[in-house]
Amino acid sequence: MSQQTPVISTIVLDHLDAAQVDQITQLLNNATEFDGVRPLSEHAWLHLRSGESGLHILGYSNDLGERRVHRDNHSPIVGYAHVDVTDLVEGASAELVVAPESRNCGVGHALVEQALKVSPDGRLRLWAHGLTSGAQSLADSLGFVLSRSLWQMRRSLFAPLPPAQIPEGVSIRTFNPATDIEGVLAVNTRAFADLPDQGNWTKADILTRLKESWFNVDGFFIAVDSQTDAIIGFHWTKVHGSGGHGTDHSHEAIGEVYVLAVDPENRKPGLGRALSAWGLTYLRSLGLGQAMLYVDSSNERAITLYKSMKFVHWDTDVMYRRPVH
Repeated sequence: MSQQTPVISTIVLDHLDAAQVDQITQLLNNATEFDGVRPLSEHAWLHLRSGESGLHILGYSNDLGERRVHRDNHSPIVGYAHVDVTDLVEGASAELVVAPESRNCGVGHALVEQALKVSPDGRLRLWAHGLTSGAQSLADSLGFVLSRSLWQMRRSLFAPLPPAQIPEGVSIRTFNPATDIEGVLAVNTRAFADLPDQGNWTKADILTRLKESWFNVDGFFIAVDSQTDAIIGFHWTKVHGSGGHGTDHSHEAIGEVYVLAVDPENRKPGLGRALSAWGLTYLRSLGLGQAMLYVDSSNERAITLYKSMKFVHWDTDVMYRRPVH
């Protein structure tokens, strides 16, 4: 008897209950272990865990055809997509994951087709973490083309680190949540004006991250003008590994250059390098062996800085979009 291809059905929710979040988290963990790469960004993960932000598309393999078993939390979720519809300039963006045992039977197609339907203007950007053949095949089959690449870079913290040579007229201190958020946001907006995923952060985005278990004020460094006390740059570091991104993965902890920003309107020669070295020295003081970061592949200035700090290209996340006709 030939095996029947399961019928894939989806639902779109603007709120997830605790049982659904737990199911999707287990799906993410299984996919991460199978693929060796986390299928959702931190941004999407935070929205998933809150159960509130964005649109949540749940995919089910329903061998009983159109009988709706979706809202039964005992029905296994075989695919999930998070859709962010807030960027009216670039258009909606989506990230998705399919259970390893349910691949190559239309789950990914169903999730993307539903994401296109809920996109306010029909545009959609698809993020894939890692240059995988599966993601490329899915994008090709749906008419999406490669639009942007995000490098992951890494370096050993056992190797020598350059000294943190702070420019004259600049001092470095740790972040004060009570007084520094607005200044950090202003620098972030100007520094990442060409990268809306980062540059469009709001106060709520920062406050959400301050509540995360990984947040440590000791690893958030602020550069200030010694005369005006204005914030002119910052280096926000992060440590993740066991339990990183809300999971129970037991891989070795790794440090991250989470956000490094220098105010382009008050640029001090050498400040970016000094902040980098300051943060890396802190991460090494914690006993970590490696540091990582993400940088847009088109950001030649930043890549040159990171290469000078002995970071090397490790992996690539990619974004696909449909050509506008």
